[in-house]
Amino acid sequence: MFPVLVLFGTLAVLLVLGVPIAFSIGIAAFFTIFVDFPVDKAAVLVSQKLANGLNNFGLLALPFFIVAGNLMNRGGLASRLINFAMLFGGRLPGALSHVNVIANMMFGALSGSATASAAAVGGIMKPLQEKHKYPADFSTAINVSSCPAGLLIPPSNILILYALVSSTSVQYLFIAGYIPGILMGLGIMLGIFLLGNKYDIPRENYISQERANKVIFDALPSLGLIIIIMGGILAGVFTATEASAIAVIYSLLLGFAYRELKVKDLFPILVDSVVTTSIVLLMVATSSAMSWSMANADIPDFIAEFILQASNNPIMIMLLMNFILLLIGTFMDMTPAVLIFTPIFLPIATQMGIDPIHFGIMMVFNLCIGICTPPVGTALFVGCSVYDTTLGQVVPKLLPLFLIMIITLTIVILVPSLSLWLPHLAGYNS
Repeated sequence: MFPVLVLFGTLAVLLVLGVPIAFSIGIAAFFTIFVDFPVDKAAVLVSQKLANGLNNFGLLALPFFIVAGNLMNRGGLASRLINFAMLFGGRLPGALSHVNVIANMMFGALSGSATASAAAVGGIMKPLQEKHKYPADFSTAINVSSCPAGLLIPPSNILILYALVSSTSVQYLFIAGYIPGILMGLGIMLGIFLLGNKYDIPRENYISQERANKVIFDALPSLGLIIIIMGGILAGVFTATEASAIAVIYSLLLGFAYRELKVKDLFPILVDSVVTTSIVLLMVATSSAMSWSMANADIPDFIAEFILQASNNPIMIMLLMNFILLLIGTFMDMTPAVLIFTPIFLPIATQMGIDPIHFGIMMVFNLCIGICTPPVGTALFVGCSVYDTTLGQVVPKLLPLFLIMIITLTIVILVPSLSLWLPHLAGYNS
């Protein structure tokens, strides 16, 4: 019990004091290791685990996908995908809100980043929504709640991290994310239908048939990236890591072909990508040190025993784990949450007969809700910044959308075939 208190107590205190989460995790890991080892050995062990945490070939996919996402953001892909989304959402009541959701699903899938999607799609949608008198607070809530859907629809950086920690197949994880990711987006669109009258959403048709052919022609090269990446991975032509490098080249060529990307733009894009990659990999390294410190102190076994004593019903255990993850997601970013809690919860899940692929989709879906919630929700802060709204205005509008997301998550938990049907078609044997 003492190591548990040291680990999570230190982490909680540091987070409250405003220490960056990567450093908070590393310091908490050091103090937990210090319980069993002298200071010098504890420091050496933490250093070794930091280095070992990054010594994984699969992590090369992360910087490549981050660069590809930034190239897409600057290269004109977002605007073309929004126009393409108009074909599906432009004739629905509250057209621009539905377009926002569909565009976030597509751009988030291509870029692999919820915050990049919230910024890029929101930045383009805001002037259109203001012109047509859409309420800014509800538009912000729609943008924030729909931007994480792309994290389930491949290619997804967070699914790559889960695959590395859990030793599951990236290929099958990618395929498994399609239906739950689409369901998340459809759930938000249902919320627009249900809440549209309450929040005075305009009910106009936004796109004309005359533009359809041009819109499809402009968007096809961007959509081709998904076909190339997933087709190549499924066909065994290249791995997920190699696919990430191909995504960079494709996005670069497409940005120049659209004439929206200039040579002078490459340096700031690379600098921004290096900063983002450094932040992610530092969290990967410190989370690896924390995972080792927990294993050394038998913390996973302690937590597993506590959960299993609470109930022997697999559904109740799943709901309990998801409640804990929902709580964790409000205070911790997705990357460290996946790296730290996968080794704790996955053995419990497999002991209950839950498939690792299904559990991974469930876990990522759960944590997607967390990045939309205060106090740490990065997507929430980005969305408010883009739309010039405040948390006090947006959070009340988000609450019914949170409820819809939780109901959708519950459906994904209770119906494993939603996650496993496509992988089984592709040859996955659980």
